[in-house]
Amino acid sequence: MAADIAAAVARLNDQLPLLARQQALPAPLVEVHRALLRSLVERGRPLSRDEIGEILPDGAVDPALRRLGHDDLAVLSPGGSEALGAYPMTVESTPHRLRLGAVSVNAMCALDALSVAPMFGTEVEIDSRCHLTGEPIHVRQRDHEILEASPSTEVRVGVRWQQPSGPAAHSMCMEMVFLKDAATARSWQAGDTTNISLFTLSEAVDFGAAFFKPLLEAQAQ
Repeated sequence: MAADIAAAVARLNDQLPLLARQQALPAPLVEVHRALLRSLVERGRPLSRDEIGEILPDGAVDPALRRLGHDDLAVLSPGGSEALGAYPMTVESTPHRLRLGAVSVNAMCALDALSVAPMFGTEVEIDSRCHLTGEPIHVRQRDHEILEASPSTEVRVGVRWQQPSGPAAHSMCMEMVFLKDAATARSWQAGDTTNISLFTLSEAVDFGAAFFKPLLEAQAQ
């Protein structure tokens, strides 16, 4: 892994330590979290309460959801009775629409959108927009490979580094965006290379894969 990508992964893990939080869960909750991810990518929806209860030895759904929501491993409905998403995917409305064959689901942010294909070793089509101009952006991706990008392969991902305020999906993810080309990305960055990082599509894929794939691969405790 390139040093700058490794540094970005470390920085994001410092601000949103999903893997460390997952590894601190009891094994049944790790399985709930991973099953939630699989359900989103395979069916375009989170697990239902009944499906969560079937995984847990004691069937205690509400404490499980409270723990996942508290750790920001899952985004919950108002009141916390249902799961709506788990990074990198959600059924909440976002600018980032994913298509996986017949399945559609949303990504939390631009980085998340590019992470799903390598995370699950599949093909994904992404429809989003440039954060600065509103111009449509389309990316077709197979695993780590970018197959197609419009308006061009110069599409960039921008990250404004910040600590989450509440769920990251509703705060820091709002500033992890697609930008239509390098010039637009530099304009958005406005010279602030300390707090704003820019990535090519390929760099963003490597970044997202390194951050998210361990959630499916790390040994449950």
